[in-house]
Amino acid sequence: MSGYKIQTNPFVVPTTDGKLIEEFFGLATDGNPNISVAHMIAPPGWSEPFQTPEFTEYTYIFRGKKQFLVDGEKIILEAGQSIKIEKNTRVQYSNPFEEECEYIAICTPAFSIELANREEE
Repeated sequence: MSGYKIQTNPFVVPTTDGKLIEEFFGLATDGNPNISVAHMIAPPGWSEPFQTPEFTEYTYIFRGKKQFLVDGEKIILEAGQSIKIEKNTRVQYSNPFEEECEYIAICTPAFSIELANREEE
């Protein structure tokens, strides 16, 4: 066994909202509970319900813009910007803009829908 793994076959998370989620490392891909690394493209008008995740999430924007509602504060990030949202922080992610947003998200521990604690819409 070597000391590295090249990931050429990410897990594409099935979605119903038009968002592309490709998990390169994490629970769905290699069973790692400690970290997840995902590439995402959020279409214009996309949003998720509020959530209070039990993981810290780091986001880096490659292109477009993404809106974050964090504890009542509206934050808009553009290409080249990044944010760290600590676990147990209430947040809503969205792309209310006219162009898609491409970004990478890293979660520690790894993302799981159970740990996201999404609110009912």
